[in-house]
Amino acid sequence: MAALKQRLAATAAPPDAKISHYLNVIENSSHKMGLLIDGLLTLSRVGRREMTLYPVPLGPIVEQAIALIQDLPEKDRDRVQITIEALPMVNGDATLLEQVFSNLIGNAVKFSRDRTPAVIQIGQRAADGAIFVRDNGVGFDMAYADKLFSPFQRLHKSAEFEGTGIGLAIVNRVIHRHGGRIWVESIVGQGTTFYFTLPAESTPADT
Repeated sequence: MAALKQRLAATAAPPDAKISHYLNVIENSSHKMGLLIDGLLTLSRVGRREMTLYPVPLGPIVEQAIALIQDLPEKDRDRVQITIEALPMVNGDATLLEQVFSNLIGNAVKFSRDRTPAVIQIGQRAADGAIFVRDNGVGFDMAYADKLFSPFQRLHKSAEFEGTGIGLAIVNRVIHRHGGRIWVESIVGQGTTFYFTLPAESTPADT
């Protein structure tokens, strides 16, 4: 696509606005398709990848996941407040669990980007030991909560929030493979909290 644009730019004729528009549409669609394919490949890999289970401290896993998404502009980084509470040691696959936190925290940052400050909390609930990732973002109607963990399901327009609708399906599959469960609570305009459990002695589940 870039080569075609260069060839058109090199012609003596003035650029046609309609052609330029169509080229931009094709380029954007190709980019989105590439992201979608990458997401599907990741979803497939986490379902088939052999798991290596051993005691994993979740605190460093969360810190590494945050580091992976801290490519925000400086002005946006200053308005995002991430709090990490005490987190347990679990038996799990460190690489897959890092993917879980990276996706959940990335979502929290994305859907709270119009908040100043954007407040994101990661911790463990005392009542049942569930791990949570909470934000003060836009939230959503809980009537559609069941759709969140299926591939390609989006509750917000792509024009408002970018994404492929694959991330939470990946999270769901990883947690399921660890023998845990995941659920969500949200209030429109107030924020969202994702909860998940990881058994003390995790056993790979059938996919």
